[in-house]
Amino acid sequence: MSTGREIHLRSRPTGLPRAENFALISADLPELEPGQVLIENTWISVDPYMRGRMDDVESYLPPFELGSALDGGAIGHVIDSRDDTLPAGTTVSHFAGWRSHAVLTRDAVVPIDTGIGRPQDYLGVLGTTGLTAYVALTDIAPVHEGDVVFVSAAAGAVGSIAGQLARLQGASKVIGSARGKAKAQRLRNDFGLDAALDYTASDLAEQLREAAPEGIDVYLDLVGGDHLDAALDVLNPHGRVALVGAVSGYNATDTVAGPSDFFRAYAKRLSLRGMLISDHLDAFGEYIPKAAAWLADGRLRAESTVVDGLDHAPEAFISLFRGANIGKMLVRL
Repeated sequence: MSTGREIHLRSRPTGLPRAENFALISADLPELEPGQVLIENTWISVDPYMRGRMDDVESYLPPFELGSALDGGAIGHVIDSRDDTLPAGTTVSHFAGWRSHAVLTRDAVVPIDTGIGRPQDYLGVLGTTGLTAYVALTDIAPVHEGDVVFVSAAAGAVGSIAGQLARLQGASKVIGSARGKAKAQRLRNDFGLDAALDYTASDLAEQLREAAPEGIDVYLDLVGGDHLDAALDVLNPHGRVALVGAVSGYNATDTVAGPSDFFRAYAKRLSLRGMLISDHLDAFGEYIPKAAAWLADGRLRAESTVVDGLDHAPEAFISLFRGANIGKMLVRL
């Protein structure tokens, strides 16, 4: 194997990314040195947070470099090895996605147990996606027995897991929001939510008040903007908010409107706490056995939307912001 293929960032997008911001490149693969392995990627993840890395601004992760391969979560198998601990055939997860092949060292890969889940599950329900939902609802904004929980973007990667985990944590009612009537219906039928709000249909705060006349106790925020505003209206005193994402502003070219009156958080004595999953990777040891058991007995359902071909990775990524996915968006190589 002498060459591979990579997706490079050709130019920095303004607003919603376009196909011309990306380039598919053939790249020479280096000869392996001692301690290195050659991995053939089989699955890669595209995620909304990557949009921020396409801007040349300081953030919690460095921006992507122009003219270089993008990176992100990936699953592959070792096809050549200069490390005895990673023989050929080992299935691994790593962060050198957006490419067909990667040359990495042992400290950059994690062998995965395909006996408890499919390889692609380690990019979704058994990966940082599932861990994000779990940490958000057990640590950042813990769900207590009998709580009413609201999850935004509840048909997406994190949200579709979070709604189910809220029930497993003892919530008495779980409400989710989604884009469009069809997605809202799937929240009820496929993920077992008690109420589903189509945020494109009518005023979100009014829909939320109608779905939860008793108020909500926990809100998992993946959207920001009008969703956070609506949640602040309906949250009960001493309610808890996990601030996980703000996808409503990721492609914005102007200021995104936020909560109109933040004093509601003061008056209700709310707890609002942000999180980065990189701070909580040590929770994998606790989460994986639980998630594997829930998957095995059917209490947890993992959904994904699959796009085939590395050359279609930019299209898959862009479609995230048009609401094309149910569950985790994956690219199969």
